[in-house]
Amino acid sequence: MDVFQQLKQQALTVLDLHRAKIDHFSDDEVRTYLADIIRSVAEQVPGYSLEQDKEGLIDRALDDLLGLGPLESLLRNDKVSEIMVNRYDTVFIEQNGQLQRSDVTFNDEVSVRRAIERIVTPLGRRIDESSPMVDARLACGSRVNAVIPPLAIDGSSITIRKFSQTRLLLADLVANGSCNEAMATVLAHAVRVKQNIMISGGTGSGKTTLLNVLADSIPARERIVTIEDAAELSLHKENLVRLESRPANQEGEGSISIRQLVMNALRMRPDRIIVGECRGGESLDMLQAMNTGHDGSMTTLHANTPRDALRRLETMVLMAGIDLPLLAVRQQVASAVQLVVQISRDAQGKRRITSITEVQGMEGEVVRLSEIFKWNDMQHKHNACGEIPLFVSQAAEADKARLMKCLISEGLN
Repeated sequence: MDVFQQLKQQALTVLDLHRAKIDHFSDDEVRTYLADIIRSVAEQVPGYSLEQDKEGLIDRALDDLLGLGPLESLLRNDKVSEIMVNRYDTVFIEQNGQLQRSDVTFNDEVSVRRAIERIVTPLGRRIDESSPMVDARLACGSRVNAVIPPLAIDGSSITIRKFSQTRLLLADLVANGSCNEAMATVLAHAVRVKQNIMISGGTGSGKTTLLNVLADSIPARERIVTIEDAAELSLHKENLVRLESRPANQEGEGSISIRQLVMNALRMRPDRIIVGECRGGESLDMLQAMNTGHDGSMTTLHANTPRDALRRLETMVLMAGIDLPLLAVRQQVASAVQLVVQISRDAQGKRRITSITEVQGMEGEVVRLSEIFKWNDMQHKHNACGEIPLFVSQAAEADKARLMKCLISEGLN
């Protein structure tokens, strides 16, 4: 048994002896408390005195006992935005928008399974051979997906999408080039006048982050209900209710779907309903909520263009199991969704808003779209398209002049 394993055994003994005392401690307090004790008994471990990095060894032991083992160092690294465990000895990370292989590895498959159990158990979720996939979250809000054998052929896989602990604002998006000031002004106004907004983009393009940023423009007096598969949104609002779906238990009972939560949210007197992501039949209930007085609602979905987003929304509404004519569904979509914000990530990992498009009702059997801003690849800049969105008319005179200046001057540049 190597020094690390012996130190871990010593730490386990200490943990058991002090369990009653540390039960009411916070995670940071537990770590500090145990680190001091382990440090004092570490000299009893043969070979410890010869180790070059004694503090690093103690940190590794604590990570293994209290956290997710070797992944803890990656979780603490603010430059790492995504962690991908392909199998116990293969870990990739995304850093500065680029994928690269990490030096961090697990000792064996058992260690990976133990880390997964530590993630899902506090949430009341389960993962086993009968239910080998799970969506979860960490205490810090990071999104987790785990898949185990037999579905994961080469060994258990973990994917962790980290979210910035720093509160982002529209000004930050302007500063990093994700949008320009004119776009930020128009988006903030659209949120304030309660436009129903759909954020569309590919995997990892920053949809949830953008949803968080836009929600910051919601007036403080309004009541918000958020609905998610795994709670990821972090809205800094006082009048906020967060709902999270629940999978079935081992007996196959007790499942609460996103769709049920959307229907229940309508009875909670919300000013706005925010659905983390539309994936299926809940899209119909979301559209009905938007069409029945819950203006200013927002959601995200996966699509490559605003037009594709609306088509995909139509498809998901048809998945609700209600026999509706396609034209009726399209009319429902056209009257409910008022703004589609397209976001994408380029080959260099840069995330930016590539289009802001207004839905202006139906023209015959086709949804009429009017692009307000778009990203120009040739000029490497955002341009206004010369279109004046309908919601500008809802602005006060002072705001209207400012919005018109954004829309017109930006188009002339």
